[in-house]
Amino acid sequence: MLYGQTLGRAARFFPHRPAVVDGERRVTYGELAARVDRLAKLLTARGFVPGDRLAFHLLNSLEMVELIFACCRLGVVAVPLNTRYAAAELDETLRDAEPRGFVRHAELPEPAFKAEWQVVVGDSALSEVRDCRLPDPPYDREALFGLFYTSGTTGRAKGVMLTHGNLFANLLHLQDWAPAGEDDVFLHVAPMFHLADFPMTLLGAARGLVQVTLPRFDPQSLCETIQRERVTTTVMIPTMINLITQWPGLGGFDLGSLRHLLYGGSPVAPEVIKRTREKLPGVRLAQGYGLTETSPLLTALDDADHTGDRVLSCGRPVWGVELAIVDAEGKPAPTGTAGEIIARGANVMRGYWRQPEATRDAFVDGQAGGWFRTGDVAYQDEDGFVYHVDRRKDMIVTGGENVYSSEVEAALYSHPCVKEAAVIGIPDEKWGEMVMACVALKDGTALTAEELIEHCRTRLANYKVPRRIEFIAGELPKSGTNKILKRKLREPYWKDAVRRVG
Repeated sequence: MLYGQTLGRAARFFPHRPAVVDGERRVTYGELAARVDRLAKLLTARGFVPGDRLAFHLLNSLEMVELIFACCRLGVVAVPLNTRYAAAELDETLRDAEPRGFVRHAELPEPAFKAEWQVVVGDSALSEVRDCRLPDPPYDREALFGLFYTSGTTGRAKGVMLTHGNLFANLLHLQDWAPAGEDDVFLHVAPMFHLADFPMTLLGAARGLVQVTLPRFDPQSLCETIQRERVTTTVMIPTMINLITQWPGLGGFDLGSLRHLLYGGSPVAPEVIKRTREKLPGVRLAQGYGLTETSPLLTALDDADHTGDRVLSCGRPVWGVELAIVDAEGKPAPTGTAGEIIARGANVMRGYWRQPEATRDAFVDGQAGGWFRTGDVAYQDEDGFVYHVDRRKDMIVTGGENVYSSEVEAALYSHPCVKEAAVIGIPDEKWGEMVMACVALKDGTALTAEELIEHCRTRLANYKVPRRIEFIAGELPKSGTNKILKRKLREPYWKDAVRRVG
């Protein structure tokens, strides 16, 4: 079902249309389908059957696209891995997934784990072709499509089990978020292993888009690629948008082809949106909120709603998703009152790989298929717009008051010297937790902690103002998806504390 509605459809209806641009390599949809069939035959000859797992540790590339569709074609379970994993993290994940095969990029770490079939991109083993009949693509909505390991920003990574039906539902939900047509050129700059970008590979084929791959994010390469390939649409993480709109070289490129900038993955400060409007005039913005466990989209905020207070919202639930805000007892929270987001729909995961207890804990009634607990704190206005205020684990309780880190971060980002900011709670004998800000300054600027704290006092209630500022040289630590790693920032302060923060 999923293959037939994506690459199978593209190969049938527009075989001569450009499909993937990877540096100097360019293939049409007809050629891509033939390459995927060749890879699928290789896997079949190697003994892969539906349900077997194939892990790949790759940068954004043509090979990444081919492996995604070969797995989809055969019913083999895709296991895309975080490209920022250290060797120990990579081994831990591979031992958990136990894949039959493993494909890696030569520049990325080689794990101690040995799969039955293991190759490096560029190895002649990937181009072997043996004559064999391919089975029909699976038409089982409940068949497992992939294991997507969470980034682990708040603890040990878990393998999220997403089915073909989950990803197909997400394709329908994306209609509310990604308004791309057959004449669009999509740039994969966010890492393709992550659910922020991964589904765009499927949607791109379903719509016949040209898909351009960029192996790594940096402002120079991004702008060069947009200008050269006349890119019209891309997905970015807010930290990417923050960095690109502060880059001094931005004005030296013709980025007039860019029409749609889709973003999600973490809250974004209003100051960053304002700067994006100034630096990229005419580009339509669309925010998406969701989680790996929800394939990922739950809500969408279109360009027209990026105004006034609504710019703080992550939008309304997309078609096909039910969403509610509940209090600590699981009862519906009143309009405007913060509580946990719970959601259900055909996009919600089957569960966590080999972790039945974690799966039970993730659902309100303890069973997959019901209301999923997101762990995110938000409130909803009378028009149904959702305002995400924090991860439940990131909320700081100081002197009995709840402080949402995103609100404090927005105040910090409004200072012209601040390049990046993350707010965490650290142990405090008097108040339980103290509000602390970790800040990276823009190059060539200077600022004292006292000046930044005073700046926050003009924008926040006293109990929300950071009591401590830690300046960090360069940039803040990030995950493979460019999310700031608050767990890493917290660790030095909580390692000897009696109560730990996850």
